[in-house]
Amino acid sequence: MKSFVYGWSPTTIGLWLAIIGTGLFSIKSIFIKLAYAEGLNTDSVLMLRMAIALPIYLTVLIWLTKKQTVPDNLSQKWIKIAFLGFIGYYLSSWFDLKGLEMISAQLERLTLFTYPIMVALLGAWFFKTPLTRKIIVSLFITYLGLWIVFYKELSITGDNVPLGTLLVALAALSFSFYVLFGKQEIQKIGSVWFTGLAMSISSIFVLIHFALFNDYADLTVSPMAWLWLILLAIFSTVIPSFMISEAIHKIGPAQTGIIGTLGPIMTMGLAIWILNEPFTLWHAVGMLFVLGGVSLLSYKRNS
Repeated sequence: MKSFVYGWSPTTIGLWLAIIGTGLFSIKSIFIKLAYAEGLNTDSVLMLRMAIALPIYLTVLIWLTKKQTVPDNLSQKWIKIAFLGFIGYYLSSWFDLKGLEMISAQLERLTLFTYPIMVALLGAWFFKTPLTRKIIVSLFITYLGLWIVFYKELSITGDNVPLGTLLVALAALSFSFYVLFGKQEIQKIGSVWFTGLAMSISSIFVLIHFALFNDYADLTVSPMAWLWLILLAIFSTVIPSFMISEAIHKIGPAQTGIIGTLGPIMTMGLAIWILNEPFTLWHAVGMLFVLGGVSLLSYKRNS
């Protein structure tokens, strides 16, 4: 088995990392909703998630310092990595979890999935990348699909849907900055170093946030909630964070994004099965529009 795996090409390894990482990330919303059902809120879930994950990331960094040479000029990159960790996994995660208190896991996943469109728009703004016809068409198709699901959720869930959707959209925007400005650092220092550092820093931000705005004495966690939090931290945070970063390193963000289209389908299926969320024809139509728009953006014609 080992020799067979070692015989795989980097592209094949990257594809499998992207597929498995996407699948694990897709379960994230389900674990969070189950933790909410146990009486936890956004701040407590986020803090406990990162408190469990932080020792693992630190262990990986310690292992790296013993097995590999520390990347050149790492001390000069701290500010940028800290900023990316702040916006990519602290700010984005808080917006996402807060929005998930108000909307279904299906709408949350579709809203978050629009981040490649935002990356393209931010690229045009910061790096003067031209807004091609493909980007404009992708933008229209994607957000038309999102509006369809949003409108249907509004009639089912209630008044909190607009605010919840806005918060998740801000999460997607924050993560877009992380993707856009993190690619260069991943290429320079490696995906494992970058992920370990960025996630460790974001975990510290989360712990500081909880200490400032909450009281640890008021925190009560049931045994079932601990189960969902441990699964969330390990299988939907630590493992896929390394997998997706390495997939981007091996096959690039475009192909990783195409494989990422499986994510909303997986999440919606699990939300219907486990959380008993309603799924209508309008949900299906909206999902197809969103997936189609993002896939169009990620598609590259072979020369």
